[in-house]
Amino acid sequence: MGHVVLVLVETVNDCLYLLEDQGYELILAPSAASRAEAIATHGARIDVVLTRGPLGLRDDEMAALPLLGIICVIGAGYEEVDLQAASNRGIKVTNGAGANASCVADHTLALLLSTVRGIPQADASVRRNEWIKVRQPSLSGKRLGIVGLGAVGQAIAKRAALGFDMSVSYHTRQPRPDSPYTYRANVHDLASAVDFLVLATPGGAGTRHLVDASVLQALGPDGYLINIGRGSVVDTQALITALAAGTIAGAGLDVFEGEPLVPDGLKTLGNVVMTPHVAGQSPEAAKDTVQLVVDNLQAFFSGRPLLTPLQLPAPR
Repeated sequence: MGHVVLVLVETVNDCLYLLEDQGYELILAPSAASRAEAIATHGARIDVVLTRGPLGLRDDEMAALPLLGIICVIGAGYEEVDLQAASNRGIKVTNGAGANASCVADHTLALLLSTVRGIPQADASVRRNEWIKVRQPSLSGKRLGIVGLGAVGQAIAKRAALGFDMSVSYHTRQPRPDSPYTYRANVHDLASAVDFLVLATPGGAGTRHLVDASVLQALGPDGYLINIGRGSVVDTQALITALAAGTIAGAGLDVFEGEPLVPDGLKTLGNVVMTPHVAGQSPEAAKDTVQLVVDNLQAFFSGRPLLTPLQLPAPR
């Protein structure tokens, strides 16, 4: 009997042929309605779910999938996957850590350059037949702080250090003894020590509003915030207030709380650059992401170790 994959994601459709080429049957369910219908109609046959962090998979959905053996999450984040429920049911979970790291890092530097150098504002000014020259800070030799030093964080740090001669500091739950960068014990200390603060950490309860008004105050009036992690990591109202008051100089945002809805308070500010959660999107990243899913599934169904397993809580 072939394996049946419930595909909840909508961003890698053009690369799903990699799964089909290996004989997997795909059931596409990118909306809430199609997701519920697919589980109700095909639940007894589905043994794989392909999802992403914000879409997740709930306990009641797992209960409706008696053959489910593995959940594959594209991207590094997995905040809405019920890991405890998966553990209780003996379901394996993998993520896509590292598959799109280069793409996300490229976009991070693009956001940083656009925000600090005022590129969108300058472009809009020229289109209005204006010729206004504003002195904007440079990036070279500045201090970069990164919250989260996984594959994405390391790729960002490498670009900043080697490409722009920046000094790099970071914060993670535990220091990395193999890292050449400076460890800071908490986010507040990190923010106070850098010019640019980049958020590359997963979402979830453990990081919700990690960046609050006090962290933004520590970053200061010459500091810039870049978020390519998860919108929930930042207290949005505190950020709007800080940007409007000049508490920080600017922000570049690819992720938002409650996306795709973006607060009007952000849209009216001139010192913020926004993109619609596309940092990890490129043809190369999509193909690498789906290939990692294929590789994990091939390992799982052949009894070999998974390539990117998540550590699950103890079953209870």
